[in-house]
Amino acid sequence: MLDTRIQEALPALYDLTPSVEKTRATWEIYKTMARVLSPADWALHAPYVIAINRLKRERNAVILAHNYMTPEIYHGVADFVGDSLALAIRATEVEQDIIVQCGVHFMAETAKILNPAKTVLIPDASAGCSLAESITPEGIARMRAEYPGAPVVSYVNTTAEVKATSDICCTSANALQVVDAVKGDTVIMTPDRFLAQNVANRTKKRVVWWDGACVVHELYTADDLRAYRELNPEVKIVAHPECRPDVVAEADYTGSTSGIVNWVRRNRPKQAMLVTECSMASNIADELPEVTFAKPCNMCPYMKKITLEKILWALHSGEVEVTVAPGIADRARRAITRMIDLGREAER
Repeated sequence: MLDTRIQEALPALYDLTPSVEKTRATWEIYKTMARVLSPADWALHAPYVIAINRLKRERNAVILAHNYMTPEIYHGVADFVGDSLALAIRATEVEQDIIVQCGVHFMAETAKILNPAKTVLIPDASAGCSLAESITPEGIARMRAEYPGAPVVSYVNTTAEVKATSDICCTSANALQVVDAVKGDTVIMTPDRFLAQNVANRTKKRVVWWDGACVVHELYTADDLRAYRELNPEVKIVAHPECRPDVVAEADYTGSTSGIVNWVRRNRPKQAMLVTECSMASNIADELPEVTFAKPCNMCPYMKKITLEKILWALHSGEVEVTVAPGIADRARRAITRMIDLGREAER
């Protein structure tokens, strides 16, 4: 929710009154999400989209948006979209002075770690993550004491302090690749136990894990998926590896957020259930009109804290700037760049 000062300030600073002219001026953008967003809703969003897109040019800013952003952000104002890995790599390549990270706080920290000279803004500093909040440097120290010599692979869904105490980072897209690449027969994975268990089922190494989970993905159950498939035998179930292993076992495909999007684009099933965050299906629905996206889905309460209003305020005010202490940033950067370098080596 916007605080009172922002609600009062924005209309005085920008022309945010809906109008036929603003709706027409943004109609080409709207057509990329017309299947999931009504014209009336778009009429309310259009003034913000116009103001944001103009202001980011004036401020030499770029907007990076995660796949879980709502359609009006994903299609309306984002310059680059993707999963955690794609955005981490993109953050190292942008030329603009200001990065607005439309995602959760750890993503903005990652962008700042990789771009210490740039200004990184997050539209809502309270956009957290259940995974990031579940693990601390002290927790990693306990795991290292329990498994001496085992390398620590930490999911990018962690704070800068946790990354700084880890050997290497991973995402859902490259977790297996990272685990197979690090030295040692035993690997510590933090903080997502389900991602770790799914990796353990595919590697020869012994994987031990921290007991964290994503509030979105842990809600899905194998029984729910089996019941839905019984009602809709043609449905293709596509799951994220942060889901429970028995959920992954029920899926026709398992992959990262970008992997899920690419699989649906490539295979174009008549019906698809994306076992992940709700906005994933919404953001590709108009691109794939031949695919019916089945419910249910679960919404991330943290991602949905990012709104057009808050993005506009961030660009206008420079709030909230993300900072990371230099010593922590240096150590965290090593863990992140090891992950990125490993991915680039695999592409050669």
